[in-house]
Amino acid sequence: MARVLILFTGGTIGMRFDPQVGAAVPALGARELLEHDPALQQLADLEVFEYGRYPGPHMTLERMWEVSEILRREIGRKDITGAVVTHGTDTLEETAYLLDLRHTSPKPVAVVGAMRTVNEPGFDGPANLSAAIRTVLSPQARGQGVFVVLNQMIHAASEATKTDTQQLETFQSPVFGPLGLVDVDRVIFGRRLVDRIVIDAPRLEPRVDLVTMCAGADGRFIDFARESGARGIVVEGTGRGNVTPQAVPAIQRALDAGIPVVIATRCAHGRVLDIYGYEGSGHDLRQRGVLFAGTLNAAKARIRLMLILGRTSDPREIRTLMECGAY
Repeated sequence: MARVLILFTGGTIGMRFDPQVGAAVPALGARELLEHDPALQQLADLEVFEYGRYPGPHMTLERMWEVSEILRREIGRKDITGAVVTHGTDTLEETAYLLDLRHTSPKPVAVVGAMRTVNEPGFDGPANLSAAIRTVLSPQARGQGVFVVLNQMIHAASEATKTDTQQLETFQSPVFGPLGLVDVDRVIFGRRLVDRIVIDAPRLEPRVDLVTMCAGADGRFIDFARESGARGIVVEGTGRGNVTPQAVPAIQRALDAGIPVVIATRCAHGRVLDIYGYEGSGHDLRQRGVLFAGTLNAAKARIRLMLILGRTSDPREIRTLMECGAY
């Protein structure tokens, strides 16, 4: 029987309502979760690695890096077919993307969570875990990097994002759609990624700040990021990747200080592109040297820039690594 590693980091999948607290809290580890549904053990030889019981907002950059190091080490073992990482859904897409950017093995990895706790009706943890295990066991999953698997749908880590605060179908791939699905009888892949980027970096640069644009926004937060030591800045712009005229001087000051600035969009669908030519537009920002995130949302662009800056400080290499494959 194939062996699958279950790397347990916590999340709602391991939470239970605590009457003393009056809300759900971390309670279950991986072994208790597997005991909750014994059928999971029939899918594969499951090996458990208990990393922690962290809610999504408690997953720090340091912990994300540690999880990626553990995964890189364990996935290299000859007896491991694939791995499943449990995670809180609030920050799942960021950890999944970091894991994917560092994943060089052809062995598949699925990141999984749950939207309901163990004592809620319709607890989705075991079903999601089962779908994730079956995904990494599929021969078609090899060579495709890291997946996000929830609600029977298979998403690329680079494309998946949480779209709803409570619905089971919260994880979507807004631009291109899911890669496949897990049906009753088999795992079905409808497409494969055309471009998948791997960035070899010895560390993660934590000082990358994210600033969101809105009507009338100025450059105060961008200036603060620069003045407080940011090594990179991601701006979540409007539309095709545009900012207010009031924010432009602060962006220019950051660029003049040698700080890479990346523009993403706050829109759920689409990519940034320099088709408008007014002050603060994508074209204006491109001419100034701002980097484009393509279809990556701002949170993922930040993770990618952190990894790039952990590898190099060369402006040309930074641009190449940020924009290659960012269609």
